[in-house]
Amino acid sequence: MLISYFSHMKKFLTFILFLSLATSYAQETTFILIRHAEKTNDGTKDPTLTAEGETRANNLLKMFEKADITAVYSTNYKRTQLTVAPLAKAKGLEIKNYDWKNPKALLNKILETNNGETVLICGHSNTTPILANLLTGKDTFTTFEDSDYGNLLIIAATKVGAGKLLHMRY
Repeated sequence: MLISYFSHMKKFLTFILFLSLATSYAQETTFILIRHAEKTNDGTKDPTLTAEGETRANNLLKMFEKADITAVYSTNYKRTQLTVAPLAKAKGLEIKNYDWKNPKALLNKILETNNGETVLICGHSNTTPILANLLTGKDTFTTFEDSDYGNLLIIAATKVGAGKLLHMRY
């Protein structure tokens, strides 16, 4: 009887330890979502930034120069890369290109890789709202207007679909 008691107690304590480890693993990750800065109208599918866009990219650096950003993600377009380049360079971070084919899997991978950290993701007028909606689990955003470059979405989440949103402009 005593051996059975200790056996059950051992299983119970193992379960409690496992539960506490699993709970502590899911730390809140902060996502900073932005659309690329103002782009040139050069007739290509991969334009660079205008002078105004370069100013916005530098303003982004000024806003977050003291923030503990540990990763910068961007699509593989000049306009997104150039938007985050000043910040990534100042932080000593390599810009990580992401594939847009499965946004939910992307967010889950970022949560796993950057658990408890702060990451910046630069996208587009149609992709940034989708990421925000997936993270919060709400259909708050639709495609941003083509002339709207100033949305700054900060979302704290422990899992996709349960994030808390702070919507600002820059």
